[in-house]
Amino acid sequence: MGNTCRGFLGGKQVLRYAHPQDHSSSKHNPSSGQTNSSGNQTSDTTRPDPKEDQQLSSSINPRKESIMSYSVLDHKTANICDLYTLGRRLGQGQFGTTFLCTEISTGKEYACKSISKRKLISSEDVEDVRREIQIMYHLAGHKNIVSIKGAYEDLLYVHIVMELCGGGELFDRIIERGHYSERKAAELTKIIVGVVEACHSLGVMHRDLKPENFLLVNKDDDFSLKAIDFGLSVFFKPGQIFTDVVGSPYYVAPEVLMKSYGPEADVWTAGVILYILLSGVPPFWAETQQGIFDAVLKGDVDFESDPWPIISDSAKDLIQKMLCMRPSERLTAHEVLCHPWICENGVAPDRALDPAVLSRLKQFSAMNKLKKMALRVIAESLSEEEIAGLTEMFKSMDTDNSGAITFDELNVRKLIGRTDWLMWITAAP
Repeated sequence: MGNTCRGFLGGKQVLRYAHPQDHSSSKHNPSSGQTNSSGNQTSDTTRPDPKEDQQLSSSINPRKESIMSYSVLDHKTANICDLYTLGRRLGQGQFGTTFLCTEISTGKEYACKSISKRKLISSEDVEDVRREIQIMYHLAGHKNIVSIKGAYEDLLYVHIVMELCGGGELFDRIIERGHYSERKAAELTKIIVGVVEACHSLGVMHRDLKPENFLLVNKDDDFSLKAIDFGLSVFFKPGQIFTDVVGSPYYVAPEVLMKSYGPEADVWTAGVILYILLSGVPPFWAETQQGIFDAVLKGDVDFESDPWPIISDSAKDLIQKMLCMRPSERLTAHEVLCHPWICENGVAPDRALDPAVLSRLKQFSAMNKLKKMALRVIAESLSEEEIAGLTEMFKSMDTDNSGAITFDELNVRKLIGRTDWLMWITAAP
């Protein structure tokens, strides 16, 4: 029997079946659709009772118990409770929960992502966690990448302590600010693409860039923007081709859907973010996930509808070059930073954008948050045994052995009720 790992595409929880012979398909241990597990740092719910985890640990079967006792970090670490006090929950992801934590010796606050070892059900899941930590250390020191403070492990969890980004999400800050212009969008794009350039220069492909993965350290400082999640990131070598489909529908590059891609896909995604920053809506839109994919593969970008007639030609030129369908002809991250619209003292005008852009951004942001909450309701209603059952069901339904279930293969109404399905299919991208 092959290995299983949970995937995440478009906010939907997807079970992927990885054949043993497929592990080298990306020529470097890919994360094979691991769920984004950082959680965003906005919730204020409390941490679950640790006694509950203790009860769960005593009832699991021997196979899961051996996984829990397995050392994820491959070395003994200090007890996190001797160094930090864990506080309120900041965010929830598929594999982990992010808490506010306070360093006992200094009183300084950090964020702690606690990853449940119960949910690391395959060797690939374990390797994904190791790689995420390794990449965070590898990228340490960049001013717009969240800093890792340390990694710790106990019987039940792997804990990643990192810089606290308490200033909120990017879109929330834009909306709150009120005045918004092309120049401000250019400044934000410069930061985002600067992160991409730093990653690529160090041999890292991010693979999951999206606005909610950028948080502010300080609510009053737009330049304190930080990339916070590297759960889908991988190391790459020049010319290396990846084949696993990961990311979020609105932001995914066409070559990712074609299962043959490299770091150029990150530039496409940054181009999608720029389009949203200037218009308030994504360039590729449809009512269904498959419809979004079809639009991405078609590649037609609308520059006719409002507000595009009043957006500068330079901005539209940059977007077109970032959303070039041919990866080999697409701008590199460095070339984007050298574009006249982006570079310091560039040509991006400072006049206020149409207020409708801010209104659309607000709606787009609110929609994503609502859909994520709906997904969490569904995900948290499934027991570990039910998830295991879905794994077996997945393998029986994956008739073409592609590693993913197509909509033609999936008659979902036989699996869950209509109400839950409606929430499921509208899960946030």
